[in-house]
Amino acid sequence: MAKTLAELDQERARLTERIQAQRANLVRELAPLRRVSNASNVLSALVAEAVAYVRARPVAMALLLGGLVLVKPKGVWRWAKRGFFIWRGFRAVQQWQPGTFMDIVRQVVAVKNYFATK
Repeated sequence: MAKTLAELDQERARLTERIQAQRANLVRELAPLRRVSNASNVLSALVAEAVAYVRARPVAMALLLGGLVLVKPKGVWRWAKRGFFIWRGFRAVQQWQPGTFMDIVRQVVAVKNYFATK
């Protein structure tokens, strides 16, 4: 019942070919998600850059916000309410569903990258 070394080498070669075909298929199937992942990376980088900009200039941002309140108090109040409700809704969805869509996409891309390097 013991296989010979040649038989084991042939089986290993077949399995290696099968694994390579599966990896190629996975890369092909996940290609559309790459664009989504790149877009989310660009968006998160822009948000991080904006947050860093505001944190580096708190006085200027406070003056800008104060000027907007003086010029258009109703408009600023309306946008503040909208932003608050959007933020509350976002937090509610996050607590209701801890695994967001982008987390799933990142996990799929990570798996694809893992198999692409093998």
